Amino acid sequence: MPLYEHVFLARQDVTSQQVDTMVEQYKGVIEAAGGTVEKTELWGIKSLAYRIKKNRKAHFTMLGIDAPPAAVTEMERQMRISEDVLRFMTIKVDEFEEGPSMMMQKRDRDERKDRERRRRDDDGFGYGGPPSGMGGNGIEGV
Repeated sequence: MPLYEHVFLARQDVTSQQVDTMVEQYKGVIEAAGGTVEKTELWGIKSLAYRIKKNRKAHFTMLGIDAPPAAVTEMERQMRISEDVLRFMTIKVDEFEEGPSMMMQKRDRDERKDRERRRRDDDGFGYGGPPSGMGGNGIEGV
């Protein structure tokens, strides 16, 4: 069976428990048609590049699906009907990525940058570097 990566965006005012329920509902659709959901990643609430149906943020979720095309078509049909799903996209892939997706790895990098920024701020110089007269600009004591 073909492999698919499917990402959908749910409205921001839906709770994370409701997103989990939606994932289980769509898993049921895939499994009823003879497929399986190999991977599920909840990417959390992220800002959108532009407003979609008056929403500025959305819950992002990715599913790794191994199913016949008819199962994916039925799941997409149900997503079109749902008012809670803002957008979705399904891509056929040759194989699934090992480990977490790039979006999950990006979160780890962002946390690392925050730690480095906090450590720099604790040095007392903040974002602007050392105050004038303390070096860095070639003019001392001006």
